[in-house]
Amino acid sequence: MARQGGIRSDAEDTTDSYDVVSILSSPSRNFLLTNDGSQVPVDSLKGKKVGLYFSASWCGPCHRFTPVLAEAYTEFSRKGDMEIVFLSADEDEESFQGYFSKMPWLAVPFSDSATRDSLDELFKVRGIPFLVILDETGKVVTESGVEIIREYGVEGYPFTKGRIKELQDREEDAKRNQTLKYLLVSQSRDFVISSKGDKVSVSELEGKTVGLYFSLSTYNLCLEFTPKLLNMYKKLKDKGEDFEIVMIPLDDNEQAFNEALQNVPWYSLPIKDRKCEKLIRYFELSALPTLVIIGPDGKTIHTNAAETVEEHGAEAYPFTLEKFAELAEIEKAKDEAQTLESVLVKGDRDFLVGQGAKKIPVSELVGKHVLLYFSAHWCPPCRAFVPKLIEAYHKIKSKDEAFEVVFISSDKDQASFEDFFATMPWLSLPYGDERKEFLSRKFKVQGIPSLVALGPTGRTLTKDARNLITIYGADAYPFTEEHIKKKEAELEELTKGWPKTLRHPLDEEHELVLTKRMMFTCDGCQEDGQVWSYYCEECDFDLHPKCALKDEEAAPKDEAVGEGKEGWVCDGDVCYKA
Repeated sequence: MARQGGIRSDAEDTTDSYDVVSILSSPSRNFLLTNDGSQVPVDSLKGKKVGLYFSASWCGPCHRFTPVLAEAYTEFSRKGDMEIVFLSADEDEESFQGYFSKMPWLAVPFSDSATRDSLDELFKVRGIPFLVILDETGKVVTESGVEIIREYGVEGYPFTKGRIKELQDREEDAKRNQTLKYLLVSQSRDFVISSKGDKVSVSELEGKTVGLYFSLSTYNLCLEFTPKLLNMYKKLKDKGEDFEIVMIPLDDNEQAFNEALQNVPWYSLPIKDRKCEKLIRYFELSALPTLVIIGPDGKTIHTNAAETVEEHGAEAYPFTLEKFAELAEIEKAKDEAQTLESVLVKGDRDFLVGQGAKKIPVSELVGKHVLLYFSAHWCPPCRAFVPKLIEAYHKIKSKDEAFEVVFISSDKDQASFEDFFATMPWLSLPYGDERKEFLSRKFKVQGIPSLVALGPTGRTLTKDARNLITIYGADAYPFTEEHIKKKEAELEELTKGWPKTLRHPLDEEHELVLTKRMMFTCDGCQEDGQVWSYYCEECDFDLHPKCALKDEEAAPKDEAVGEGKEGWVCDGDVCYKA
């Protein structure tokens, strides 16, 4: 099992103990290397705490973690009672040397692959970076060294169960009594920086409402959001409101970060500051942009007000529950009064285009069911979905002419738009039309392809029409809640008589559970499937019901159901052995 996802509370309870000199030596070698090639006797580690650092030059998460470890090492190595030893997973000495040259600790020579392999097995290393820490007697103190260093840095020293419990208790207490200083101040820094590069004490922000803006300066969604945030910020400042913004930069590129900061009037944490990573975990960041709102008392008011700022700007201030309830009522009233014209008409932009650039007045669609299809030619899932939508489109149109689809393009140039639109039998917004941004924001389109269904009155029926078409095809029409509930009941009816769990020769180790899966690829026949799968979550294994059940007549056919290295897979902060 890969080690990830937090600090193991029981890791220090292990009774495993090792003779450090023995496990780090070999019959032909009794030394370790420094990054300049010097030899250090393994015996010099006797009586010291030892961190065994399993890592590799090709591993992206390792590259991100090694500088963090080096920063902590600089501090705790001064105590003189702890050392780190690098165990490389590289496949050639040149890569090993290039990577090790940036490390201030010791290493098992690359040539001694037998020792490195034996330590891999001894500590059951399944994912890197991995840091196991042994105490002065060779007892395993923790196997969660990476997580501890990421979370606490040098404060985690000496990495014992008692020390980690003390830090966790302190953090829980700080969360209960959260202050702005707790969020923004570190051991080595009590300031934020201004766009001019000045250091401003965090204490000057206390008592104000503060927005923590998690941003990546080169990310398109952040580039689009920043001007809207800037507009709100200026309006609030003009009104004399006690409001500030502190950027939490996620950039690696210092030049890009500096250019971004120079163009805004607010503050920022320094680039690559350890607090940035800590705040990502603290607020469980899941999307960009994110704007966390901290109240004048230092407590969190809202974990992400970005969408509200996009929709309402300065009207969202002061971001209280009462204000959000007020805005929700406004939105509800807008939704109830929504018409097709209010969605698709803006100023003199009151038309759509058909093939041959023929202009079609929006008024011709009034009273019809309309699907808004957010898509782009460069997007493979969009291209894959178009044939399914075309098939459903023709079937629905053959039964009801009061139906239309409108393509809303995210293509990068006119030619790509025209090539893609030429394959479609429906209408479109003109390429580059200003209404596209409004529609994306209004329907909160986070990814493409996306399909929004509007009813004959112009009100929104569902924003999930893509999945409904995928599952039911033309039978999803007319996309009303009542109709979809009826279709779901029919799907449930199909499973009557099917076993809820079963075992199958293709996955003898685990029990397969009948699970509703929107889309999957069957590991038996390698064909795509929808809705029902016999599924093993642990190994991400799917089987069509027709493949899983011996009696094929008991299960309908599908039509009825409607960065790394070879041998390794990198995912998030860990690279795993495949």
